[in-house]
Amino acid sequence: MNFCITAENLTAGYNGIPVFRDIDLKIPSGKITTLIGSNGSGKSTILKTMSRLIIPICGSVCLDGESIHSMPTKIVAQKLALLPQGTQAPTGITVSDLVEYGRFPYRNKLMGITAEDREIIRWALSSTNMTELAHREMDQLSGGQRQRGWIAMALAQKTGVLFLDEPTTYLDISHQLDILQLLRKLNMEQGVTVVMVLHDLNHAIMFSDYLVTIKNGKKYSSGTPEEVITTRTLREAFHVKAEIIKHPVLGVPVCLPYV
Repeated sequence: MNFCITAENLTAGYNGIPVFRDIDLKIPSGKITTLIGSNGSGKSTILKTMSRLIIPICGSVCLDGESIHSMPTKIVAQKLALLPQGTQAPTGITVSDLVEYGRFPYRNKLMGITAEDREIIRWALSSTNMTELAHREMDQLSGGQRQRGWIAMALAQKTGVLFLDEPTTYLDISHQLDILQLLRKLNMEQGVTVVMVLHDLNHAIMFSDYLVTIKNGKKYSSGTPEEVITTRTLREAFHVKAEIIKHPVLGVPVCLPYV
């Protein structure tokens, strides 16, 4: 299996206080990997460190074999796109203008937007079903539409890797599934490697090829959903009792928690 991002002995946190310690991770190329774990386990901090938003206390992160923290920012932005939690667009900005920001890593200071940029923007809007909303202002859209707009901007970066921190937060069930189906479509049709944090375990199972369980700042388990989702994992990492059954349509594990 090919791995596009690897982390070795990674420790990071805030103000010198570690949130997670000695993490070793390998992100499979061309797959969807999801970090799961209870609140405060360190998932989002791991994602931020692996995408270079946080400088590690120790350890390393390599992107395509090179240290991500020593690579020029522009090169990183051409290889990896990140959608953090709680993204806010400037007031009055249109979807099209937002997506255009995704082309900044390729822009020459002396040149404006090129014909190639415009073609990629059209492609990103089309890929996320946002073409008809291109001239609408972001703050006039629903939560699901806004999230698709942000994903279109990330696609316009033309990176091979897309990081998302809780992309379905605050969305209703219909829009959650819409976003996750879009990410699966991009993964399958465009070959985009997706790395995300999700809280809904059943969604993580349904839409992921690879799961990483984080417990108290440590990697607890990793593997396919069938390998990772066990009653022991749910009991020890999430502190819940649950039955695991096979989904009657998809054939994947489904968690049924109980008191």
